[in-house]
Amino acid sequence: MNATILCVGKLKEKWQQEGCAEYLKRLSRYGKYEIIAVDDEREPDRPSEAQLAQIKEKEGAALLRHIRPTDRVIALCIKAPAPDSVALSIQLAALCGDGRRNVFVIGGSNGLSEAVLARSDLKLSFSNLTFPHGLMRVILLEQLYRAERIRTGEPYHK
Repeated sequence: MNATILCVGKLKEKWQQEGCAEYLKRLSRYGKYEIIAVDDEREPDRPSEAQLAQIKEKEGAALLRHIRPTDRVIALCIKAPAPDSVALSIQLAALCGDGRRNVFVIGGSNGLSEAVLARSDLKLSFSNLTFPHGLMRVILLEQLYRAERIRTGEPYHK
């Protein structure tokens, strides 16, 4: 599979950078995987709901600028189906054959804008828990790697 992980913010922690680099290296034998990060918006101290909504909309607009009309967009959000690893592998394998670019979108600390959610073709959850978006990148890449191993019949940790 070929996929783009489109996300908000730069990774500040070295261990997150190293984790992403490791899984991108492992995934390279299965296809082309890349990460595109857009800048996160500055959040004032004690922001109002209106300010938070504005930040989310600005980040959403920045994300949408990287999405092509033909892309298949998979939005990561809490309020979505949460498959197990085997079901995710089967679902992703079904997306590989049509030549469309698969774009996984991870929002910033305030989530994804309504515009990004409306543009998404699929919504995917990894848990009802909230994860920092830097950690979510590592988790997503690990699950994509696991899905590729399952799809190709290679052993994987259960």
